[in-house]
Parts: sequence; structure tokens; C-alpha cells
Amino acid sequence: MQEIKFQRTTLPALGMGTWHMGEQSAQREAELTALRYGLDHGLTVIDTAEMYGEGRSESLVGAAIQSYQRGDLFLISKFYPQNATKQRMRQSLDASLRRLGTDYLDLYLLHWRGGVPLSETVAGLEDLKRAGKIRYWGVSNFDQVDLLELAQINGGQHLAANEDLYNLGARGVEFDVLSWQQKRAIPFIAYSPVAQGDVRGRLTENTAVQQVAQAHQITAHQVLLAWTLRQPNLLAIPQTSNWQHMQENIAAAAVTLTPAELAALDQSFPGPTRKQPLEII
Repeated sequence: MQEIKFQRTTLPALGMGTWHMGEQSAQREAELTALRYGLDHGLTVIDTAEMYGEGRSESLVGAAIQSYQRGDLFLISKFYPQNATKQRMRQSLDASLRRLGTDYLDLYLLHWRGGVPLSETVAGLEDLKRAGKIRYWGVSNFDQVDLLELAQINGGQHLAANEDLYNLGARGVEFDVLSWQQKRAIPFIAYSPVAQGDVRGRLTENTAVQQVAQAHQITAHQVLLAWTLRQPNLLAIPQTSNWQHMQENIAAAAVTLTPAELAALDQSFPGPTRKQPLEII
């Protein structure tokens, strides 16, 4: 399993996302099985948010991790931008901790920018860190201009991570965000690394993707994940409610694409040559 350095912690480069999980009771057992399969096979990072199912995703994660040692896990959650004031942030965090069945988060993220000044949000996050309720804090859906503004705020230098959309079909962050973070050793968290399953087949049915899949005897989705994981200091958090798909994700983390294969994929899905608006889903 590939690894990344996260502050003083070493983490697997592959984690588990939980968007849309916990929302349908009929899927609960399958979702629990998938999460526990991942945990049992080294995927110790779980990413969730108070927004996901209005807390139901966090509750599902809380149920999944009950029999595991808390110190072996790295739990990430996010709070709404309207809850980014000091008081509301603490209330949101306490609610998330109750649902997760833990007394601290490893990483707490502002889900996206809202109307609360970043200076107040950072001050609140620093308070939570001093209180031992979170180990690290970060942001999500931030573009470079947002990161530059954050860096000028008192306490902004403690930014631990930024989570953005990134996959073979959504490469805009390569132009500036990824390089900015890499130069500062700030881990990049890639959400939707397989384009939400690419249900329309724009990526998975591409000839170059299919050829790479055949060469490695893997699925097209595994090619997409292996491509995303090629980046240094990047944590990918694909979501799946199926333990067999979780097994495939783990196998994809061991795939190394050749320079020729990467060039073929670049030709089909070129990287950005100019600044693009930040893509958000």
C-alpha cells in the first residue's frame, strides 16, 4: 500500500469516502461490510461530513468502527460553512463526535467557503485543536486564491490539508493548487477519484483507458484510481458500498502505470494549460 506523510503521521494513500452512505436502511449491512473490509485491509482513513445524509453517514461510520482501536484510525469530518463561527463550529463538532462515537477527530475540514470570515473560522479551529477535540484542521473545495488568503491569516500556517475534486476527467487543480500544496508539503485529498463511478462511461469507455486496463488485467475503474494515486502526497478517498469494489480499490493502489501509459492517458485527457474555475460537485 502506498503511503503519505501527514504531519507526524504516516497514512495509507488510499482511504474510504462515505458520501451518500448511511442514507438507505436497506444498504446498511452492505455498507458496514464494505467499510469493515477496508479497515481490515489497511484502509484506516475514513472521510465523512455532517452534510452527508444530515449526519447519517457519520452514524454509519460510528457503527462500523466500534470494534476497532480508535488510535489505529484516522477520522475526517467536515462542517457546513454556515457553522464556521466559533460557537456553531463547536456545536457541530460535538454532534459529529456523538454520531461517530469518539471524543476527537483526526482532521476537521471546512466543507466549502461561506460568509463567515476565514479569520474567525481559523481561530475557532485553533481553539478546538488546543482543547484536544481535533488533532488537525483543513479545508475543502478551496482554490489557490482561497489558499493564498488563508495563508495570510493568523494561524493559517497550521493548515493540514485541502480536499478537492480530482480525477482523470477533472484535472484543473494540476495547474496551481496541487503544485502549491506539494511545494509546502500540505497533503492533497482527492475526492471522487474515479469520477463517481463514471456512470456515463466518458472515462471508462475511452480507448486508452481500456487498453491500459487490458494490459494490467484490471478494470477501467481501477485504472482511474491508479492514475489519481500516481501523484505524490495525495490521499484518494473513493466511495463504495460494495466490499468487492473495496477489494478492487485496494488492488488498484498497488498498480504502477508506465510512462507510456500515462502519456496515452494524457493524450486522451490532457492536463490544464491555463487556469480553470475550480470544479466542485
